[in-house]
Amino acid sequence: MEDLLYDYFELALWLQSLIALTGLALVALLVNWIIKRVLLRMAAPYLDTRSLTADKSAAWLATVIPLLIVSRGIQAVPNLPEEVVTVTVNVAQAFIVFSVAMGINWALNYANELYARRPEARSRPIKGYVQVLKIAVFCGAAILMIAVLIEQSPLLLLSGLGAMAAVLLLVFKDTILSLVASVQLTSNDMLRVGDWIEMPSMSADGDVIDIALHTVKVQNFDKTITTIPTHRLISDSYRNWRGMSESGGRRIKRSLVIDQNSVRFLGDEELAGLKRFKLLDAYLARKEEEIAEWNRHELASGIDEINARRITNIGTLRAYVIAYLKSHPRIAGEGFTLLVRQLPPGPQGLPLEIYCFTDTVDWGDYEAIQADIFDHMLAILPQFGLRIFQEPSGLDLANGLKGNSRD
Repeated sequence: MEDLLYDYFELALWLQSLIALTGLALVALLVNWIIKRVLLRMAAPYLDTRSLTADKSAAWLATVIPLLIVSRGIQAVPNLPEEVVTVTVNVAQAFIVFSVAMGINWALNYANELYARRPEARSRPIKGYVQVLKIAVFCGAAILMIAVLIEQSPLLLLSGLGAMAAVLLLVFKDTILSLVASVQLTSNDMLRVGDWIEMPSMSADGDVIDIALHTVKVQNFDKTITTIPTHRLISDSYRNWRGMSESGGRRIKRSLVIDQNSVRFLGDEELAGLKRFKLLDAYLARKEEEIAEWNRHELASGIDEINARRITNIGTLRAYVIAYLKSHPRIAGEGFTLLVRQLPPGPQGLPLEIYCFTDTVDWGDYEAIQADIFDHMLAILPQFGLRIFQEPSGLDLANGLKGNSRD
């Protein structure tokens, strides 16, 4: 009988503890439901409707209240072993620290979103700094959670970290390098979201779509994504095309390779034919007057005409190209360089380089303008008695052999 009574008594104690635990869990769940499903929904219209980060931050911070109920209420549950109460309290307090850290994390995300809406955010993003703050928050939260779980002072853990400074520096080497690089990139305005950069060492050629603490994402023109470590943008060289975009003009730098065998002086009939070009009126009139004046003073009677100055077809072409570019409606004028120059001749011919700027930076328009200019130049060359140099192809050799066989 005594054993039976003892069993009933022990069962009653366990039932009492189970009922109390169930009641505590229900209260915590009810409070959690009321806060997140009722109070936060009532407050939703007063929060930022354009972002979900503020709601998530509030939800994580609201989780602290039911966890506090658990950590306090577990101590009121009767007949529980002290070890169970201690472990439950410690775990609940650790989750409280984690919930606060997550709330701060989402609050920092929301602060970054608010800043991103400002006009200056494009040139000076703060995402890298926000990520540094997140690392600090989670490191601090990790130390506090461990201290709570082992019931030791956080200062004790921090004092132990001093001896691990060298290890920590090694572990967070990339983070430190990236933080320094982010500060330099931002303070010196070296990189912005939307910049077109070219970094051959990282196979990157496209627009910057994201600047973070550790990485910079570049969407290449073939729609692939290249991820560049932030510190590489300080240690390695890259080309930023922002200056071109802001100037409003994009450079054309391409050469026509002239067959040197076609370069010669122009005869009187050829000069008369070239006077049909309106763009050459001023050049030919000035050049003929200049050459006639020089010949009149420098050539004595009886001197061979070979010593006289004459107009060349390549020089006339160069003057025509300059006049054509100056009159072109899509070539930028004042403030932009415009040159037509000869480069050193080589075995492939005489390069005549066109150096100018379009009045647009749009890629498609730029290519169309450049193509139109060189279409015209290639088609107009025969009018000046000039030919483009082109290395012999198999068809050229075959035609040459056919000609020889007929002979």
